[in-house]
Amino acid sequence: MASARLRVLGVDPGLTRCGIGVVDVARDRSARLVHVGVVRSDTGLPIERRLAVIAAGLRAVLEEHAPDVLAVERVFAQHNRHSVMGTAQTSGIALLLAAEHGIPAATHTPTEVKAAITGYGSADKLQVQTMVARVLRLDALPQPADAADALALALCHAWRGGAPTAGQTAPLTPAQRAWTDAERRSRVARTNVRSRG
Repeated sequence: MASARLRVLGVDPGLTRCGIGVVDVARDRSARLVHVGVVRSDTGLPIERRLAVIAAGLRAVLEEHAPDVLAVERVFAQHNRHSVMGTAQTSGIALLLAAEHGIPAATHTPTEVKAAITGYGSADKLQVQTMVARVLRLDALPQPADAADALALALCHAWRGGAPTAGQTAPLTPAQRAWTDAERRSRVARTNVRSRG
């Protein structure tokens, strides 16, 4: 019988430091730490090499821990355009790798994550780290903050979507449903064109 737990890979996207956290969450919302870490890329490398380093680190975690779903922080406008560009690029890498591994992906805003973890959408980093440590029964706060944020993303996704029962998969977000529908319509259109030719 399949395990009635959801394994979530949380990704806190960043070009210099990309936080990664994997948790197992049961139907009763209890959670267990599986993996936590940070993939770092050298700021002196060209952008394509930096993205390749991030991709390699994420790919290794996907292959080693086989999550059921990937949750990544939703990119939003910031004052620092350079920073938001790196975050968006890293987020795109994570979403692409989820598709390559055949698992669903979801995005959550920082406010959604803070509210899910602490009950307060404007919580600070220390409050989030403290609650993550409490939920996962850790002896110390997860460090660095990028790693704690990744664990918080994973927990947020599992709690908001609910852990599946055996044989179920994580539900698709509205954006994922729209994308899936568009891909399906495109495949049907291509098939119709080929069958006419």
